[in-house]
Amino acid sequence: MVADNPRLRGSGGYYSGPWPIGEIPDRVLITIGKQIVHRLAIGHADITGDDFGTIFASAIDGEHRQSPLGIADVVANGTAWSVKIVKGKNPAKQPSVRLISGRNSPDFSLGIDNPRENPFNTGRAVLAIWNSRINESLNHHDELRIVVLIRNMTDKVFCLFEQPAAQFPADDYRWSFNARRNLEGYDKATGAHCFTWQPHGSQFTVIRSVPGSARRFAINRNVPLVAPEHVLRLIRFDQNWIGIG
Repeated sequence: MVADNPRLRGSGGYYSGPWPIGEIPDRVLITIGKQIVHRLAIGHADITGDDFGTIFASAIDGEHRQSPLGIADVVANGTAWSVKIVKGKNPAKQPSVRLISGRNSPDFSLGIDNPRENPFNTGRAVLAIWNSRINESLNHHDELRIVVLIRNMTDKVFCLFEQPAAQFPADDYRWSFNARRNLEGYDKATGAHCFTWQPHGSQFTVIRSVPGSARRFAINRNVPLVAPEHVLRLIRFDQNWIGIG
């Protein structure tokens, strides 16, 4: 799987963001938790990826872009984040996550019409497309990070972490097709499974370790539901607001 701090080309170890990578401040966790409580109170039992993009942007006074540049979903003062959310039974102890990273088509992008003919070439192409999306984001932003929320909405426990958005050197990985005919990438040095690419749908998944810097938090109260009628009274709704015909 991808390490806690994978190599970045040209980063030089310099970070320009609002805090050092991985050192997410308490105020961000509290604001995220508050917004999750609000959604639970008005009847939203779960959080989508778009929901979390809006939540995270609000927590850092950033902008949630509905049409990302490269993989940049949220931006604030020159720093960009690719925002991901996954489910987990025990977010506090989950060692790794599988992050779906969008459509990735070597056929469309690089003219590879038979991906099974040469797994290594297909793997190189998949990573080249990923790396180009990193470059596209960095052309418009000073720094690019990935932020991940692992959630268990039933128990209301969460884990939040961020890592640098890495470009992956193709020669560091070996590739083969599994029994389900999906392409898998493995780190040559460690043997760890790092990537899965599905020819049907062109879905690219990056497997990331949860770093030691991950922040855990929980909502330790039962959140009461606010009746729709109460919300309508608060905003002084009148049926004249609805125009028919």
